[in-house]
Order: sequence, then structure tokens, then C-alpha cells
Amino acid sequence: MKRFILFLLASGAAATVFAQVDLPEHQFAVGTWEIVGDRVFQKDAAARLARANVKAPQSGAMVYEFDVRYESGLEDGQGGFGIHIFADNAITRPSWGVGKSWLLWLNYDKNPLKNSGLQAGLSGQVYRSINHSTMELVQSVDLNHYVPLFTQEGGSNLVSFKIYANGDTGEIRVYDPTDPTGANYYYFNIDEKYLPLKGDWVAFRTNGVSLSFAPVEEVAEE
Repeated sequence: MKRFILFLLASGAAATVFAQVDLPEHQFAVGTWEIVGDRVFQKDAAARLARANVKAPQSGAMVYEFDVRYESGLEDGQGGFGIHIFADNAITRPSWGVGKSWLLWLNYDKNPLKNSGLQAGLSGQVYRSINHSTMELVQSVDLNHYVPLFTQEGGSNLVSFKIYANGDTGEIRVYDPTDPTGANYYYFNIDEKYLPLKGDWVAFRTNGVSLSFAPVEEVAEE
């Protein structure tokens, strides 16, 4: 199993460490990205298609781990963020999708459009990205009981994410960030017609919200 811990440290004491090693290839494609201390910030709360691409070969069983902190932008009742996994390619211009990939997305919308398939408030979605301009909604679940985790502006509340994705079987698990035992998780299975999943990129994206992420290391064997 391979693990992808999302870290891009480049300041303070970390600068000395990274002067001796190579950072993974990355692109701050859209939005206002800045590394401050040991966190990566997307500071433009108005950016609708903000995205950072990180080069990371992926196949077989993968674990993605990172933490997120809400900074600002939900005053208008809308915002979201997520991660594309198993992306076959990435671009630096604004795009709705990211090549062939799967997007795991958290969406906050007090008044979603009718027939959108989205729940009011906080919800989680799985999208299949067909190309850079086309995505389809696969699944959506109500997550309103997690709202307090993501709306404490400027607080110290870090939400830790752990995602297990098996590119061979299509099994995806998103672990409950409030359960330190790891016993509870949200589960879905990708249709076998899309398997096996392989990709060279991971992409983080935000929409109408400012967030900070824990910093990104290269994929390493566990």
C-alpha cells in the first residue's frame, strides 16, 4: 500500500530540510496559493476554480492523508473543497474537471439549485471527471452534522482526513474525521468498467472559500 501525505513545506526550519531533498513536482494552477510556516494556504475566497496540482504516481491501494482548516469565505452561504485522485493529467488553466480522475468533494450551500442532486447545507459528493471540462455526479450524502468542524473562521480547528482508495478493486473509504479509532468511514465502490485506476496527479481544489492545508510529501511505500 502507498501513502500520500500532503506536505509542501518551504519556510522556516523546513527550508533547511528541503534544501537537501527534492520537492514533488507541483503547480499552483488557479487561485492565490501561499506557503506560510507549515501550511499551504489558498487565500482567494472569491476564486471559483482554485486548484493546486501535485505529481504523484498512483496505482493499486493508496492512502491519502491531510488536514484542512477553514479560513474564510462562507459568509455568502456557499463554498467547497476537494481532492482529485488517480488523475491522468493536469493543466494550469481554470477547468471544471481534471483529466480522467475521481473527485471527492465537500460542498456547503445553504440554497442549492433545484434538481442539482445536492443536499442543503454541508454534503459530500463523488464525481467522475471525464476530461478537463466534463464531470458527472456519482453520489451525494448529507453531512450537516459535521458543519461545526468547517465553519470556525480563523480558529485552530484542524480537520484530519484519511482516504483509502484501491485502484484495482474500486473500493473507496473516507474515514470519519471525528473518530480517532478509524472504525467508521463512508464507503462506495467505483464501477468495475472504469478499473483499474491509475494516475500521475493529485489535485486539491477550492471553490468560493479560503482554506489552509497541511503541507505535501512524495508518495512513499508503507
